[in-house]
Amino acid sequence: MSSQIIPIGADHAGFQLKETIIKHLSTKGKHLEDFGCDSDASIDYPDYAHPVATKVEAHEGMLGILICGSGNGINMTANKHQGIRSALCWKKEIAVLARQHNNANILVLPARFIPESEALEIVEAFFSTDFEGGRHQKRINKIACH
Repeated sequence: MSSQIIPIGADHAGFQLKETIIKHLSTKGKHLEDFGCDSDASIDYPDYAHPVATKVEAHEGMLGILICGSGNGINMTANKHQGIRSALCWKKEIAVLARQHNNANILVLPARFIPESEALEIVEAFFSTDFEGGRHQKRINKIACH
């Protein structure tokens, strides 16, 4: 896992899992920047997705984490940013492939559909996997709209 800052954000449905991930990664010496939210009171996920995506987009090589109930809304929002390749991952293997083949730079977790222990495994896999480049880079180059 990289030693740089990891931006993290969640909506109300992802709040508890966000707190668990922050605690877990902090005990491993990782530095996180928490973009909220700060409780399980209902809020709007774009208010937290955009700041995390903006931070990751501005720092090449930075990886972030976003969490909401299904993962879909917060993932769609993050992917509106041109430099973001946000991946909704509900299994460790998907997280590995998102990094290896897609050079994903934001991990999205569906808090209502995965147990905490699996979420932590997914986080570990995402942050410990490198992009393979090669034939995958050619495909990534085609993602941007022109």
